[in-house]
Amino acid sequence: MAQNRRTFLATMGALGAAALSAPARAAIAEMTGATRAKISKVGIQLYTLRKEAAADLAGTLARLAKIGYKEIELAGYYNHPASEVRAILDQNGLTAPSGHIAIDLIQNTPDKTFADAKTVGHEWVTVPSLPRGPKATADDWKGVANQFNTAAKACKAAGFRFAFHNHNDIVKTTNGILPIEILMKETDPSLVSYEMDIYWTVNGGADPLQLLAAYPGRFKMFHAKDSMGPPDQKMADVGSGVIDFKKIFGTAKGIEHYFVEHDQPTDAFASAEASYKYLSNLTF
Repeated sequence: MAQNRRTFLATMGALGAAALSAPARAAIAEMTGATRAKISKVGIQLYTLRKEAAADLAGTLARLAKIGYKEIELAGYYNHPASEVRAILDQNGLTAPSGHIAIDLIQNTPDKTFADAKTVGHEWVTVPSLPRGPKATADDWKGVANQFNTAAKACKAAGFRFAFHNHNDIVKTTNGILPIEILMKETDPSLVSYEMDIYWTVNGGADPLQLLAAYPGRFKMFHAKDSMGPPDQKMADVGSGVIDFKKIFGTAKGIEHYFVEHDQPTDAFASAEASYKYLSNLTF
């Protein structure tokens, strides 16, 4: 006899939770939508291991792959040709879906910048920090937004997607101006996406959950690094601080990549391994 969702749940309830087998409990979870998500490919921003990568890029990437990382977000190519970087990634079963690329390079040397990005295999060209210039007035920030729109058009024409990675400066209100509000309003949603650095968002006094709710669909990637909390907001390995990644990840929609980062780790490989273990086991 065919069994619909209601009769199935009624039957299972009658049996009692204690009597249920593991497959039965899994079936209930699936039918009630109680299944949990996990990150299928944990990534890392290579800035975390910039000293190690500069000394031995191949060895560094091999060790990260051994830890379990699948995706690398590059911050430069460490004096290696793009073709060599791609070969090292391929040898270790890694991909580099995003690269942190200064907006100056997009503006001044687009042909080489895009050619290298294509060779390495980037889908995203992610600007890691704000462009130079004044940022004191609303018009100044509108100018920044215009630079992002222009750069994003160039990226799209070259076959890439454009994103901007935040620090704490855009989420702080200064002189009555909240930069992120202007940037979100003035940038074209079809061209400009954002990579939320969760630590810097919290460091700047903002709530990641509120930003996700205020700007649905604009955030496509996360930087995951933890904070030990106020007043110092000391940076920490993911899972060892006070940030509720489970709640943030469970609330967020449309996140395509999750990159671990730690700006000043005492032991970069130990930090990378600790954050990987936490994120690879996290359900949300």
